[in-house]
Amino acid sequence: MTLTINGQRRSLDVEPDTPLLWVLRDELGLTGTKFGCGVASCGACTVHIDGQATRSCVMPVSALAGRQIRTIEAEPDRIVQALQAAWLHHQVPQCGYCQSGMIMAAAALLAEKPRPSDAEIEGAVSNLCRCGTYQRIRAAIHEAAAHLLGGQA
Repeated sequence: MTLTINGQRRSLDVEPDTPLLWVLRDELGLTGTKFGCGVASCGACTVHIDGQATRSCVMPVSALAGRQIRTIEAEPDRIVQALQAAWLHHQVPQCGYCQSGMIMAAAALLAEKPRPSDAEIEGAVSNLCRCGTYQRIRAAIHEAAAHLLGGQA
C-alpha cells in the first residue's frame, strides 16, 4: 500500500484495517500525532486528510489510497505558523499533549472559515484538553485569524 503523507509517497506493508495513527507513529516514526482515547473522542490524533480535520485513531489506512495526509510534522503553512505564534502568545500549552491535534483542528477550521465565531470554533475544535485551556485556545484562534486577515478580526 502507498500513502501520501506530508507530500511524500510512502510504501507500507501493513494490514488494511490498521488505524492511520499507528502507521504514523509505529511505522513512520511521526510521533507528533498522539494517542489519547482510541475511539475518536478526544482529538489528540487529529490530522488532515484532503484538508479536513480527521481523527486518525479510527481511520483505517485502506480508506486513504490517493488521498493527501498531513500531520503536525509537515512543513508549517501560514495558518499553522499563525496558530503556533498565537498559541505561544496566549500561553495555551500546559502539558502540551493535546496541542498537535488542537492545532490541526484549528488550522482546518481557519482554512474553511477565516473569521470563525466562538460557536464555530467550539463546533470545529471539539478536542479535549485535560488542562482546560479552552478560553486561551479560543483567544489564540481569534488572534491567528486576525493576523491572517491582516489585523482585521
